[in-house]
Amino acid sequence: MHNNVDTLFDHLWNSYLEVTPSAVKIHKLLGDTQQSDVINDHIALRTFNIEKVGLEKLAQHFLAVGYTECGEYHFEAKKLYAKHFEHSDPTKPKVFISELLVEKFSPELQKTIHELVEQIDDAAVTAENFLYSGTHWQIDSDTYQQLLAESEYAAWTAAWGYRANHFTVSINHLANFDTIEAVNTTLKEAGFELNSSGGEIKGSPEVLLEQSSTLADKAEVTFSDGVKAIPSCFYEFALRYLKPDGEIYTGFVAASADKIFESTNAR
Repeated sequence: MHNNVDTLFDHLWNSYLEVTPSAVKIHKLLGDTQQSDVINDHIALRTFNIEKVGLEKLAQHFLAVGYTECGEYHFEAKKLYAKHFEHSDPTKPKVFISELLVEKFSPELQKTIHELVEQIDDAAVTAENFLYSGTHWQIDSDTYQQLLAESEYAAWTAAWGYRANHFTVSINHLANFDTIEAVNTTLKEAGFELNSSGGEIKGSPEVLLEQSSTLADKAEVTFSDGVKAIPSCFYEFALRYLKPDGEIYTGFVAASADKIFESTNAR
């Protein structure tokens, strides 16, 4: 495991950029010339609730560099469970880790996921690079499609493995934008498609968090039977509001996160 939080995030960022070329363009679009005001609000990772690779195993990598657990979230329709973590240094990104509740799906999906996880070496899970190591297995495109029919989340994780699913621009820290509407307008004018599930803006000042996101880039995955371009990762944008005590809200809103997940939907 890493012992330096910045090194860990540098690796996660570089892994994310490999399949999310739009992120570099968005950085330039929203930031100043030095890009110094594009601050990362949070990242998200996906996994399966199988003990070898469950949420708690991924969390260990962040606990080792100063993070603590701060909240939990349930997604009944998508059959997911999640927690978020915050660093003792509030300038470090928050971390949102979710896991698929595998036992709630068909026997076919359960069998497929267990077979994938069995192929991961136990030592790999605690290795320094695990959170940005990609897949530890090969699947064919038919298996991907079968997973997709039941769970977009399962299919995405089977195709991409371990990497940050998205990074998030903190609108609070942008020099040239004060509202999420202004950010969204700039993105659309530059030709980026936004996730409109549940509306382009998820959340509200009343729940202390507004979020929007691009639709995932498409990138090539090498399946065992050929190469295919599928949705990869996306960029999110978050505006946080002050709580009654004057402190900024640092949590997440399950109803909004539920729709953000759909940024990677096949289309």
